[in-house]
Amino acid sequence: MAVSLTEVQNPTTGTIPLAENAVGKWAPMLAWLVGCVAYIIAVANRSSFGVAGLFAAERFHTSATVLSLFVVVQLGVYAAMQLPAGMALDLWGPRRMIAIGVGLMALGQFAMAFAPTVTIAIAARVLIGAGDATIFVSVIRLVWNWFPINRAPLFTQLTGIMGQIGQIMSAVPFAIGLRTIGWTPSFAALAIAGVAIALFCLAAVRNGPSTMPIATPSSGFAGLGVAVRNPGTWLGFFCHMLGGMSSTVFMLMWGVPFMVQGLGYSQATASSLLTTFAFASVIAGPVIGQITSRNRKSRPWVVLTMGAIIAIMWVILLLPANPVPVWVTVIAAALFSSGGNASLIGLDMAASLNAPERRSSVQGIANMGGFVGAVISMFIIGAILDWHAAAAGHGLGPVYGDYRVAMSFMFIPLTLAALGLLLTRRACRRAGHDI
Repeated sequence: MAVSLTEVQNPTTGTIPLAENAVGKWAPMLAWLVGCVAYIIAVANRSSFGVAGLFAAERFHTSATVLSLFVVVQLGVYAAMQLPAGMALDLWGPRRMIAIGVGLMALGQFAMAFAPTVTIAIAARVLIGAGDATIFVSVIRLVWNWFPINRAPLFTQLTGIMGQIGQIMSAVPFAIGLRTIGWTPSFAALAIAGVAIALFCLAAVRNGPSTMPIATPSSGFAGLGVAVRNPGTWLGFFCHMLGGMSSTVFMLMWGVPFMVQGLGYSQATASSLLTTFAFASVIAGPVIGQITSRNRKSRPWVVLTMGAIIAIMWVILLLPANPVPVWVTVIAAALFSSGGNASLIGLDMAASLNAPERRSSVQGIANMGGFVGAVISMFIIGAILDWHAAAAGHGLGPVYGDYRVAMSFMFIPLTLAALGLLLTRRACRRAGHDI
């Protein structure tokens, strides 16, 4: 894939030759790649509990409902922080926000490594969620700052793909570490890696060309109301929700417990199957990026199509009375992951349908969609699991039938997200947007 590095995107005046900004021709790629390194460790930290859930249940002697709180709190903080993180990003730039975010996540993982109680461990997930909230939107801001606007959808997808390396880190070496060297050394290793990467980003990342305008606090707050009232912002929100919710629920919380307790897989097999997310993303991301770059009107329909495929996959996964074969689970994981790629279209639409000076703020709002839906879904699934397992007399823990009932809840938020997407698209067209 050839990438033109002869010009970069200025959010006010368009593209500017790199030579006129006294930056080297590799500055855009360097800034993006270093940002991707930060996103990789962020995804590893974010998804670490996905493979540690059953270890945490044993370590802290918790129920499914309490267990879900670890990720619910983490993602709830992540979603709640998207708007303030986006506004701070508009003011301070991605370099500082990435370093702050990775540093907070490292602090949270240190606390997680030595947490003696559930309360302290959940507090550690708060720090991880808060730090995570700054990373992805900051890397996407580097994309929009450094590259031409017609390249932004593709590089957004490539950023998502790079992040899947973090998923592999948590699913394979981190999971192996939990089983071999134990809880404390494994979480501490993630924390140490985070500190090193935060310092690396401070040294290597540049926010953008020197001629870029700097936002002010007054301009940020003044434009916030306009952004919230813009239907394009909420079109991005519901696109992100429809595409990304299932992958978050499955990857970060209930995928491994479902495969181990429900389908009877070993912990090692279940953890390794999560790497399917990464490989599927490598294939789906560039395809989606190319489609949406060439035909921008197709963006909502790509997300709707992916949402329908995900819903059908949930039916195939949960409808049979007996556990499905491994190959069905692999396909489900691959399609959920591809939905995560489609969810990134929401950030592209939110940015392109709003003024450039509010770009990070509106992308922060859009990025809340999948995580708000996931937070609600994960907690309700955990509560249903506890209720149904108790009612069925499964005192040793949930079984396949309990998971079938609990995870069927996913059809409700998926339906709501699809309706929200269609309604906000109609509102965008009434507002004059050609979408």
